[in-house]
Amino acid sequence: MDKSEILTAAARRNMFLSPDAVEIIMSNSDPAAFVNTVLTSLANNPMFVTKEDVMRCLEGEMKVIESPKTFTPHNKANCEIKVVEGTDVTGNSTCVGDIDDFFRYFQNRYSTLKRIIERRPDFGGFALKIKEAMDITDRETRIIGVINEKKFTANGHLMLTLEDDGGDRDSICKVFISKESEYINQVFVTDEVVGFLGRPSKKENGRSGMFIASKVFKPGIPQNHRWIPSDSDSTVAFLSDIHIGSYTFLEKRWEKMVRWLKENCEKRQINYIIMPGDVVDGIGIFPGQEEELVISNIYEQYEKLAEYLKDIPDGIKMVVHPGNHDACRPAEPQPALNRIFTNSFDSNVMMLGNPVYLDIEDRKILTYHGRSIDDWVSGVQQLTYDDPLAVMKEMMNSRHLAPIYGQKTALAPEKKDFMAVGIVPDIFVSGHVHGYGYMEYAGIKMINASTWQNQTEYQKMHNFNPKPGIMPMVHLGTGAVTKEVFD
Repeated sequence: MDKSEILTAAARRNMFLSPDAVEIIMSNSDPAAFVNTVLTSLANNPMFVTKEDVMRCLEGEMKVIESPKTFTPHNKANCEIKVVEGTDVTGNSTCVGDIDDFFRYFQNRYSTLKRIIERRPDFGGFALKIKEAMDITDRETRIIGVINEKKFTANGHLMLTLEDDGGDRDSICKVFISKESEYINQVFVTDEVVGFLGRPSKKENGRSGMFIASKVFKPGIPQNHRWIPSDSDSTVAFLSDIHIGSYTFLEKRWEKMVRWLKENCEKRQINYIIMPGDVVDGIGIFPGQEEELVISNIYEQYEKLAEYLKDIPDGIKMVVHPGNHDACRPAEPQPALNRIFTNSFDSNVMMLGNPVYLDIEDRKILTYHGRSIDDWVSGVQQLTYDDPLAVMKEMMNSRHLAPIYGQKTALAPEKKDFMAVGIVPDIFVSGHVHGYGYMEYAGIKMINASTWQNQTEYQKMHNFNPKPGIMPMVHLGTGAVTKEVFD
C-alpha cells in the first residue's frame, strides 16, 4: 500500500491525515491493516488526524492495539459475495430455439450495445436509421448496426456490410473504410455492434452506393473508468481448468497449492476463490477422450472434485461455474451445474452459471470460461492462443464476450443477451486456453487463469504448451495482482 492509497482510505471516511501521520502509518509492517484500525478508532474524532493521534494508538491510550496479534489478518466469518442481479442465466432460461427467440436475442444485443455507443461522449448524440442516413449527402451523420460481412477489396480497402433493426433491404448498407484510414487495422468481427460517423457516396439510381466512414465507434470502456482503492483487506484467487478425471491432472501441484493455502490464507486474507470452468475433464468431449481418463464416470469426477475442495480451508468462499468440458448444455450462457452432480459439495461452494458477474466487497468481477476465444482466434488474423489477453481486450472493446454467431461457440437465443458486457467490471477473468497472463486495460484487471492439467496429446499435436500450476490473486483493496507458481 502506498501513500496515495492510505490517503484515499482516509478520504473515504471524510478524514485527512497529516504528513507526519502518514509517515508513521507507512513505517508499520502492515500499513493497510494499521490505517484501517486507526481510522476506525478515530471515527468520532475531528476530521484531521495528526501524528499525536496515531501515536496514542501505538501507545495503547485508546486501546486500539493490545498486542501484535491485532495485525494478524483472519478470514472473514461472513464473506461479502453476491451475484449481480440479472447476470446469471441459471433459472432464467426461457428459449426454445425457434426463429422468434433468435429475433428477440439479436434485437436485445443490438439495442443494448447501441445504447452504450450512443452514451459515448465522443459519439455526439443519437444515431440515425441506416435508411435515413443514406439519403443525407450534404453532411456527416452517425449510424449504428450489426456487421454482417467483412471483406477487403483488391486495393486493400475494407468493406463492411452493416444492418440495423429497420427490418427491410433499405436497413442494410456497405460501409467503406479506406486503407489510408487509422481504423483499417482495427479488429472487426461479424455480428458485433459498431457505430460510424461518415456520409454516403453519390447516389446511383436514386440510392447512395455506400457509407464512407471517417470515424469508428465501438462500445468500448469509458475513459474515466479506473480502479479506486478501497479499505478492503481481502484477496480473491483464481483456479481455472482443473480437469479432474484426466490422467494429465497435476495432482502433486494441486496438493502443493492446498498446503500453501493452509499456511498462507489467513496471512494473505484469501477469502475467495473463483473457478472459471472446466473443473472436470468430462465425458465424450472429443473423440478418443476415454483413453485419457483415469475417472471415466462423470458423477465420480465431480465427487472427486468435491473431495479436493474439502481440503481447502473452510473460511474461503468458493465459486464454481461450468465450461465446455463440464456436464452442462454446450450453448452459452450456461446455467449452473445440476444438483445431481453437486450434492457432495460443501456449503461454502457456490454453483453459478457461465458467464456471471459477482459483487465481492463492492468489486464487480466478470468471470467467463472463455470458449469464444476459439472463434476470436480463428476469425481475426492478429489474435492468437499465445496471447489470450489480447482477445479479452477485444471482448471489452466490443462489450461482448462471444459476438460471432455460428462458429465453435454455440449461443442460446435467450430473451436477454447474457454475453453482452453491460456492466464494466473491475476484474475480468477467463480460462479455457490453459495459459496464464495478466494485464490492466482501461482500469480493468484482466486475468487468464492458467490450468491444473499438463499437456494433452491434442496439445502436443498442435505444438501448444500450457502454463499450468499458477494461481493468480487480486487484492480487492489495492488492486495489486500477484501469483503463486506450483511446480
